[in-house]
Parts: sequence; C-alpha cells; structure tokens
Amino acid sequence: MFDVEKIRAEFPILSREVYGKRLTYLDSGATAQKPRCVVEKMAELLLNENANIHRGVHRLSEEMTVRYEEAREVVRTFIGAAHREEVIFTSGATMSLNLVASSWCEKNLKEGDNIVVSHIEHHSNIVPWQLAAERKGAELRVIPVVEDGSLELDKLDSLIDEHTKVVAITQASNTLGTKPDLARIIAKAHSVGAVAVVDGCQGVVHGGVDVAALDCDFYAFSGHKLYGPTGIGVLYGKRELLDKMPPYMGGGDMVDKVSFEKTTYAPLPLKFEAGTSNFIGAIGLAEAIKFLQSLPADEIEQHEKALLDYATEQLLQIEGLRIYGTTADKAPIISFNVEGCDHYDIGMILDKMGVAVRTGHHCAEPTMARFGTNGVVRASFALYNNKEDIDTLVKAVKRAVSMLK
Repeated sequence: MFDVEKIRAEFPILSREVYGKRLTYLDSGATAQKPRCVVEKMAELLLNENANIHRGVHRLSEEMTVRYEEAREVVRTFIGAAHREEVIFTSGATMSLNLVASSWCEKNLKEGDNIVVSHIEHHSNIVPWQLAAERKGAELRVIPVVEDGSLELDKLDSLIDEHTKVVAITQASNTLGTKPDLARIIAKAHSVGAVAVVDGCQGVVHGGVDVAALDCDFYAFSGHKLYGPTGIGVLYGKRELLDKMPPYMGGGDMVDKVSFEKTTYAPLPLKFEAGTSNFIGAIGLAEAIKFLQSLPADEIEQHEKALLDYATEQLLQIEGLRIYGTTADKAPIISFNVEGCDHYDIGMILDKMGVAVRTGHHCAEPTMARFGTNGVVRASFALYNNKEDIDTLVKAVKRAVSMLK
C-alpha cells in the first residue's frame, strides 16, 4: 500500500504549525512543496559547486555544465522526448508558452488565420495567443465548456479549419480538474496542418506525459508544481519545428558568432536559452523528477483519486455547497462555493484553522465567468496529502459556513 506518512516525512514543511494548528496544505495546484532531497541538492550546489555553465574552462564550470546537461537528459526521458535538443529550459510554463506564441507565430501566423484555445485555459494559455493574434491580424476561437466541465468537442469541426494554425489546450484544468481528450484534439489539429500546444502544468504532475505518444508539437510545464524549485520550467518542441523558429530572446549563450553586420545563432537547445540559465533550478527540477520516479506511479494515481473521491463525498454533504467540474477522470482538484458565503471569506477562516487553500479566479477568469462566479475556493491535492487533511478541510469549511451564514 502507498505509505503516505513515509512520503510526508520527506517534506519538512508539513510538520509545522500555523496559528497553533497543524498545517493542512491543500494548495499544491499553485505550488507544490519540496522534498528534502531537492532542497539539499540545491544547497549542496550553491555551497560547494556553484559556477556558471557552458563558458568556463575551469573545473567548477565544467562540472556544473555536465550536471546541467544531465538534468536535461532526466527531463527528456521523463517526458518521453526523442532528442535532448527538444528540451528547452525556461523560467516556467508562462515563458514556454510565450516563447512559442512569439517565435513560432512570427514566421507562421498571418492575417486571416486563426488560433483555437479552450474555455478552461489558464491565462498563460490565452493571453500569449491573443497577443500573437493581435500582432498578425488573426482570429482567436474558443472551444466551449459544458456544465460538468467537459469541452464541447463536437464543435471541433466548425472551429478547426484550413485557416487554423495553432490549437492550444490544457492537459488538466487548474480550476475544474478537467482532462480534455488530447488525442482527439491533437489529431484534429494535425488534420488541417495546425500545431498542437499543450499546457502540461497540472497534467505532468497528475498522470505524467509521453510527448512522443501524445504527438503534441509543443509541451510546457513548470518545475515548482512538480515538487521542484520556482523559476525553472520546460518547453518541449519537436526538433524540426524548433530548428525553423527564430530566437525568442537575444544575449549570451544563444549565439554562434556576433558582429555588427550579422549574428548567427547557436544550435538547439541553446538557441532558446539566452543569458545565464537557472542551472541550479534545472538540477533541482531533475532531482524532483528522480524523487517522483522513485515512487510507484500507479499507487500515486490511486492515492490521489481516493483523496479526491473522499473529499468530494464529504464536501457535498454541506448544504449549499457546489463543486465546479465534475468529470469522472478529473485531476485531484476541487473548486467550490457555498451559497450565501463569499469564497474569500471562507478562505480566510480556513487559514486561521491551519488550512491552506486558494481563493479567487485562479488566473482563469473566462472559466469563472462561464460558471457565473467571480471566484471559488480551490483545494488541490498532492501525493503527500492524507485522509486527515480532508477531514480537517471539511471540518473547517463547516465551521466557516456556520460563521458566515
């Protein structure tokens, strides 16, 4: 059986108290906590091995360069990429998506074309495409969402046509937990020659990914939601596409030769890694991936599903509580409101009881508008949560409701 208490012991922060109460951390959808091995690895590097990568001829620089490129290989195997050059380190998923929206669209998008997104996207998978469409005179189209949080995929034929150049879709909604049928969406995108871009921030944590099997053209995720450090992320892109794209940023390390007359660029992946990379963060992310890979993936999935089912059952016993997103195979995320109670007020009361949840629109305002609310309470679960966390959450919500009504 999955030994959650043994797992929890690897996350020191979970043993602390908040306002004199045991911390119940249910905000992993915003950022996950870090296991001891990640923190210790990064501390070791900073204290004993720190040196800039790629440029130095001295021993420390050479050692750190090797570690950095080894981290790239860890990511490559983790996501199933065919080539190490297809793994680009960025500052996070937001930068990864902006890179594609800027660089790929610069050469391939024109007036009269369209970009398709879904109604359940995070702002980071909406705004970059809006900006690209505005620059090029293209149209932004939206796949609608129905009441249970699933997408209206029967509308794909009318939305994705010969003028579609990009289909950008989440692997798992950060508010509803919905996991769209990516295979169907990607196949439709490819049938008209469009590229498929996947926001994997939540999906890579809950279920993982094989980008080759998925056949997406680009895939983005952030390290800090995957038990790794902040400030590091990944863009996967098919090598033949990345090769043809212009650089996103200019600076050191992404160049071959520089003159005032002309600059030529370094080969992949360096072409998209201008400046000093977050090499400590990249190695920390690799350590987080190794930690995750040391655990049985099927047991993690079963554990998180059990938490989700139990929390759903218990919360729905509270009068007036509504859960947004009820698809059967959703990610372990519950967004809810209680009739007559403000989501922010609930969150504040839960905080005083040691329960950390998220309140607000969660950078998904179009989703909130579709369901007629300006915000929700979101509890997001991770492999280190246990049944006691759920019981504490439910008790705290009941207490908040009794105070607010």
